[in-house]
Amino acid sequence: MHLSMDIQAADIQAAAPSHDRLASALKKYWGYDHFRPLQFQAMSCVLEGRDSVVVLPTGGGKSLCYQVPSVCLDGLTIVVSPLISLMKDQVDALTDCGVAAACIHSLVGTDEKRRIAADIRAGTLQLLYCAPERVVQPRMLEFLESTQIAQIAIDEAHCISSWGHDFRPEYRQLRRLKAVCPNVSFHAYTATATEQVRHDVATQLGLVEPEMLVGSFDRPNLVYRVKRRHQRMDQIRTVIDRHPGASGIVYCISRKEVENTATALTAAGYRARPYHAGMDDEDRRRFQEQFARDEIDIIVATVAFGMGIDKSNVRYVIHSGMPKSLEQYQQESGRAGRDGLEAECLLLQSGNDYTLWRRMIEQSESTAEEGALRALQMMADFCQGAVCRHRAIVQHFGQELQHDGCGACDVCLGELDLISDPLVTAQKILSCVVRLKQRYGADYTAKVLSGSTEQRIVAAGHHGLSTWGLLSSESIRTIRDWTEQLVGQGYLEKMGDYHILNLTEVGWKLLRGEVTPRLLKPTEISHRRERRAGSGENREIDDWEGVDRKLFDSLRKLRRALAAEHGVPAYIVFGDRALRDMARLQPTTLGAFCQVSGVGEKKLAEYGEVFVQSIREHLES
Repeated sequence: MHLSMDIQAADIQAAAPSHDRLASALKKYWGYDHFRPLQFQAMSCVLEGRDSVVVLPTGGGKSLCYQVPSVCLDGLTIVVSPLISLMKDQVDALTDCGVAAACIHSLVGTDEKRRIAADIRAGTLQLLYCAPERVVQPRMLEFLESTQIAQIAIDEAHCISSWGHDFRPEYRQLRRLKAVCPNVSFHAYTATATEQVRHDVATQLGLVEPEMLVGSFDRPNLVYRVKRRHQRMDQIRTVIDRHPGASGIVYCISRKEVENTATALTAAGYRARPYHAGMDDEDRRRFQEQFARDEIDIIVATVAFGMGIDKSNVRYVIHSGMPKSLEQYQQESGRAGRDGLEAECLLLQSGNDYTLWRRMIEQSESTAEEGALRALQMMADFCQGAVCRHRAIVQHFGQELQHDGCGACDVCLGELDLISDPLVTAQKILSCVVRLKQRYGADYTAKVLSGSTEQRIVAAGHHGLSTWGLLSSESIRTIRDWTEQLVGQGYLEKMGDYHILNLTEVGWKLLRGEVTPRLLKPTEISHRRERRAGSGENREIDDWEGVDRKLFDSLRKLRRALAAEHGVPAYIVFGDRALRDMARLQPTTLGAFCQVSGVGEKKLAEYGEVFVQSIREHLES
């Protein structure tokens, strides 16, 4: 297996013919002038018939990795996708770009299926989307054997791995496709996969020496904040009010909380709707469609609202409770800013969230309980940590942030409420670890520091240590949190199956007073004035630089009207990035309109004149 992190200029030069074909198709159908990181390498695997596992963050352009080659190859591209709504959105977007695509699922009628089959036999259909359980049905497999297949793409491929956060048994059947199409290249795509999950995906699908293409898990346009939950609705509304009229998602742990939150927001005058698995299917479909078309601004949802959303212009994602894993958080928060523009991610948490998730995991009778509990603890550590949020996320997926100070999280923006004497407090904790001869875990150490007279502490004589009771004014929970923060910052490490605390090299430096950590106050809320969303003070200015905001708002209304007229989500007409480009460049001719990012040939023909006319009218007024 081969692992790639970047594109080398020499690689592109050596593959110039392929590069030109792909670049031409990218511009013609999608209106883009440049590949995003790893897209060219992933597309090259398809053209060359080599299996691949492609891991790109949400918004990294995974879909284009198989869509662009599909218009360069002879034969049909099969795309395995888990949700009907996601298939429909992808097909609508492709059709709007001039690419022949269709999907087969339970809601497709007999006549439509016959038409799709006829298009495939005629060789006019380029992409076909299918659900995993449908694509392995005997009749479908028989049909595929008699069809010229160009490639098979597996979307949300992490679902095939029991090590992943969203395992789905039906994905395990996909290996049967390899037997039916032995000479067709397979390509697995996902946004959330650790190294263990990536290799499991390749094994379960039976891929042959797959190219492992893993992009950076960092999303620099997202601003991460983690706050203790206090007056929850006020905290939620503060974020919404920072993005008036913009699209956003509010995630809740329970269905009841979804209903209550949506009701409260609607009563306060916001355009919000609920979404959870307990709702009527028709209501869920209608609300998701309204959200996609910008007819409502806010979806309040459980985890049931996830992979089905392919909306590029979500400007904020709020978690009103802690998710059960960093994989889940990375995927859900990644729904924001898919267009690459600035977006805000707020996570509200309390200790009750951990207890609730733990009880749900233990009651689920899952064979993966141990892994789920370990993932939950990692999520809790992330929330309690005082380490750069971007750094913590990429490190979880086995990568390192290439720079210090992201400028796009509450830690690096200096918004955390920190204790005034972190060095002294940390030295007390590390001293206790040393006095305990580095043989105990965090819970035991916290009890010694708090002055506990628990039987085992007295029996071991640890109540006689000089560090016993050094932090007796603090709760065991607070001391435990500080200990985890010191682990997260690299001053302590957990060793072995029992997570015994040991000092690291930098931890010994801390003990000598040569370095100073950051430790959060154990208070309920911070009264620090919040900064505006953005990675540093210049992020929002950069993304809006030269943009006529009145023209942008006018074009957004035009987009909404055209989307309603065509019966498609608003972002399929044009994304926010394209609208900002229009409001920046202000093209008044079709020739100039071609220079706008995201304007391909079909969109130019279909929407060019009406948008150019709107820009002219704005300039004249």
